[in-house]
Amino acid sequence: MSAPAASGPSAPSAGSAALRKSLGQRHLTMIAIGGVIGAGLFVGSGVVISTAGPGAFLTYAVTGVLIVMVMRMLGEMAAANPATGSFSAYARSALGDWAGFSTAWLYWYFWVIVVGFEAVAGARILQLWFDAPLWTIALVLMVLMTATNLFSVRSYGEFEYWFASIKVFAIIAFLALGALFVLGLWPGREADFSNLTAHGGFFPNGATAIFSSVVVVVFSMVGAEIATIAAAESTNPGRAIARATNSVIIRIALFFVGSVFLIAVILPWNSEELAVSPYASAFSTMGIPYAGTIMNLVVLTAVLSCLNSGLYTASRMLFVLADRGEAPQRLVRVNARGVPTAAILASTVVGFLCVVAAYVSEDTVFLFLLNSSGAVILFVYLLIAVSQLILRRRSDPAQLPVKMWAYPVLTLVTIAGIVTVLVMMAVDAGTRSQLLLSLGSWAVILVLFAATARQRGRSRPPVDAVR
Repeated sequence: MSAPAASGPSAPSAGSAALRKSLGQRHLTMIAIGGVIGAGLFVGSGVVISTAGPGAFLTYAVTGVLIVMVMRMLGEMAAANPATGSFSAYARSALGDWAGFSTAWLYWYFWVIVVGFEAVAGARILQLWFDAPLWTIALVLMVLMTATNLFSVRSYGEFEYWFASIKVFAIIAFLALGALFVLGLWPGREADFSNLTAHGGFFPNGATAIFSSVVVVVFSMVGAEIATIAAAESTNPGRAIARATNSVIIRIALFFVGSVFLIAVILPWNSEELAVSPYASAFSTMGIPYAGTIMNLVVLTAVLSCLNSGLYTASRMLFVLADRGEAPQRLVRVNARGVPTAAILASTVVGFLCVVAAYVSEDTVFLFLLNSSGAVILFVYLLIAVSQLILRRRSDPAQLPVKMWAYPVLTLVTIAGIVTVLVMMAVDAGTRSQLLLSLGSWAVILVLFAATARQRGRSRPPVDAVR
């Protein structure tokens, strides 16, 4: 893989210090494992099952294949050239400055909106136990996670390590107990898979229904790529990235496909309980006490994990943009612990504004912000795939520690799959507004790129974010 313009994790521009390589292998391992498990799995899977029927696990399998392909392509590029900013550096090298600029700003925008959304979601869960205004609790969560990220990259890694551990433990416990239950190894229970066909068949809404929720499932799997960004601040980024990308297949197969299959077996697909909390409902059906409280705590952990990672990821993208002169230069400065404090605070401000928007105008301003980032991650994934298609041609495959399978066939199939999902969003009246508003967000970013490039041309040549 030929080195992108930004291909290493060190040496920022003048006036800044290097990011600190404080993340250990155990941090990277849990970030990789837990990054793919978000609140969308614990809550959104019920909606997917209600739409697709018992065969919903096939929706997760199809979408999982798409995510695995993207991660494999990203792993190929990142293992060869670990960079702070990861795929924005590869897009810049493959397609030009406009692509690197677009990828970084789109990804930053996606995560700062997610940060605000997760803060509100976490506050709603905490209201079950604390009688306080929603905005107050959301504000407290934002302050806590901001402080965690500001202290050091290692503190982010430690928090994410334990958050991920709780999520992984919860899923593994569900897989183990659920398997015992459906196989008839549970006290007073016989093997029973009747829910897969007893309520209108395996495809009660037609076989094509398994594709109708692909868009929802894609967003529930976002986060696997964070490990490739965090790896640049670890001591052995190449090895960490290789391990993360190689294990993504098992993670998606077990955590998503396996657990959703068990839910479909334990509960009827048309059960009203699915819409509330599918995992808690499954635990209740199995007779496990305090299932609702346990799962609410797990979902809260998933929300805080997403908030924590969102701030980290957004700040690193902003750091890279600032170091290239494509964002205010003050954002590139780091403190004595190697933390880009200004970039973190700037990303946090947008999260705080989202919390305010949710309080003042949840059905208009906040909804607009969510919809305007709805398809952004698909644009990023598309740019990753196209970048790998181009950069692979410039490289010596024998020198790549991680290789994309069956190149270029599977790369082209993945690109076609992402485009198909975008077309499905355009056709579906329920998601069309998200696609159009997200395209509008990209158009604004491209206008900003043109203005920034013109301004840079008048002042000085761009400086590589990482060399």
